[in-house]
Amino acid sequence: MNIIEKLIASGNTVLWGYVLIAVLLGLGVYFTIGSKFAQIRYVKEMFRLLKVKEKPPEHTEKKQISSLQAFFVGAGTRIGTGNLAGVAIALAIGGPGAVFWMWMVAILGSASSFVENTLAQIYKAKDNGRFKGGPAYYMKKQLNKKWMSALFAVMMILSYGTTFNAVQSNTIAVALENSFGLSPIIAGVALVILTSLVVFGGIKRIADISSLIVPFMALGYILLAIFVVITNITEIPHVLALIFKSAFGMEQVVGGGIAAAIMNGVKRGLFSNGAGIGGDPIAAATASVSHPAKQGFIQALGVFFDTLLVCSATAFIILTSDAYGSGLTGIELSQAAMAEHFGTWGGIFLGIAIFLFAFTSIIGCYYYGEANLPFISKSKNFLNFYRVLALGMVMFGAVANLQIVWDLADFTMAIMALVNLAAIAILGPIAFKALDHYMKQRKLGKEPVFYRNDIKGLKGVEAWPLRKNKAIKEVV
Repeated sequence: MNIIEKLIASGNTVLWGYVLIAVLLGLGVYFTIGSKFAQIRYVKEMFRLLKVKEKPPEHTEKKQISSLQAFFVGAGTRIGTGNLAGVAIALAIGGPGAVFWMWMVAILGSASSFVENTLAQIYKAKDNGRFKGGPAYYMKKQLNKKWMSALFAVMMILSYGTTFNAVQSNTIAVALENSFGLSPIIAGVALVILTSLVVFGGIKRIADISSLIVPFMALGYILLAIFVVITNITEIPHVLALIFKSAFGMEQVVGGGIAAAIMNGVKRGLFSNGAGIGGDPIAAATASVSHPAKQGFIQALGVFFDTLLVCSATAFIILTSDAYGSGLTGIELSQAAMAEHFGTWGGIFLGIAIFLFAFTSIIGCYYYGEANLPFISKSKNFLNFYRVLALGMVMFGAVANLQIVWDLADFTMAIMALVNLAAIAILGPIAFKALDHYMKQRKLGKEPVFYRNDIKGLKGVEAWPLRKNKAIKEVV
């Protein structure tokens, strides 16, 4: 076991210390330039799309997943351990400078998010009147790389479907024990029962639960963070200066220098917002929209929402407290900071918040894993095995020491991210064409509509109809 742990730790050092940082930031710059800074130029359009009500296509069932619901499934998966415990870990290990690198990952990553989610919409498939899709679909359909799809699916199941959920349930168990003295065993059993009730209901139930929980808890948490900022307004300039100085190794407080700041900022930022990993496109593909770029914009906004708002909220709550530098880490550091700012009820609120955030992450991550099962096996027995394994990992996470699980989650996520990043690096120009096609229609005052023959060279597109009126055809 020690040998395996050392191998995984060594692999993470190489992948996260060198490979992924270069690839993520490099492709983020490429997608930013290729999309002409779409994630910055079209923020107003992103917010407009949150209010647009789509009409379900005639060839699908009425009970579709809306664009906003898909956004909340993605947000539900993002907002959880990464925002509350992950940020605290990054601060404890990498210092305040890790926050700056989280911001950089979010700004560049939102361009990557636009690309991967637009592609997921283009190559989505019909499934019993609803839609499904994700990276494995565009790898198989456009690239014709079945081995690539299978590898991605395996890594998705090992990361999101199992180890990520163990990390989430562990954080819930620790938070509930700190706040209410609840036994981790009881917390684990309760989580398994609740998860079972939701996941056996399918993506529609998952979307409904996420849409109900995520907006209210996220808003409440952000309002508390705003209160902390206002009541500590004189300290904010010092905190911001500390973040920027530490980001470049100019001032070290707790972390281990600029390398630690970059590594932990990128790692925890990616774990939190998921940009480029390939998880969110699975949720994005389920949405019923009139144009693929719509969901690309929506999910790109989700990256900003996750990191620039929720992660920053956690960072400011911690950095304006005396709990920072106390030796605590993870959710315990976040709870101690909340208790300092708001008294006992602050820690209790965070215990409830992490339960709800991490629970929506568990059900969202479970679905991400299930959506990739067909690329390995379509057997009903295999599906049932996966369900039992996923629920077992939820229980295991609640009662175990999770250092090896965190390491394994990081390792499988790194491999999965590299496979997806390789695919979207090749397919990026298709997303750029979809963006141009979308903006041409918006400039004419139209609500953009997409047909499968509007972009030349697309392969395996099945969920979008053919444009028959050649007089209005806009091929790009």
